[in-house]
Amino acid sequence: MKTARLVGTGQQYPIGKILCIGRNYVDHIKELGNEMPERPVIFSKPASSVIGEGEEIVIPAYSGDCHHEAELAILIGTGGKEIPAEQAMAHVAGFGVAIDLTLRDVQSELKKKGLPWDIAKGFDTACPLSDFVPAEKVADPQDVRITLSVNGEPRQDGSTSLMIHRVPELISYLSSIFTLSPGDLILTGTPAGVGPIKSGDQVVAEIAGVGKLSVSVK
Repeated sequence: MKTARLVGTGQQYPIGKILCIGRNYVDHIKELGNEMPERPVIFSKPASSVIGEGEEIVIPAYSGDCHHEAELAILIGTGGKEIPAEQAMAHVAGFGVAIDLTLRDVQSELKKKGLPWDIAKGFDTACPLSDFVPAEKVADPQDVRITLSVNGEPRQDGSTSLMIHRVPELISYLSSIFTLSPGDLILTGTPAGVGPIKSGDQVVAEIAGVGKLSVSVK
């Protein structure tokens, strides 16, 4: 069973639903040529897609174009349904660093056909994930810097202040559709700068005050 570890507390949460938000940064929407959404774009990944610090990404043979997307991850500590935005932060146990791996070529073909993205987003190793810092250790999750480098070359550099849909709003909206449970994760979207990775690459994502995540590509 995959677990999310809360640093310094001894607590571990079995990972439940991994709810992901697409198109939540304007510059990223523009770089992919997507339309601006009226409400959050939601997709999910299975817990089996999670890998941790120092582990290896395995790009499936059915893709030739795997992209990195660095994101702030939210760990739900207290479950709920129809959570008001003004109460949402009380349901957060911690924050972490995630890399949403996307098989861009596969996703593009599926989107053209109006089909779900699951095999482009949920394959084994598609969700590198750091440990989580307790929520109270992050002064303002809506104002932290997200960076990602590949082989030491900077690729992504943005701030959660640029999110279209902010953390409390996302928790509230998602809880109106899915009952949230302890151990559920929310990936909040990626800033601009996404790009391809290949075998042999070293990928490092970091969120100031939250954590750092280093993985390699097999």
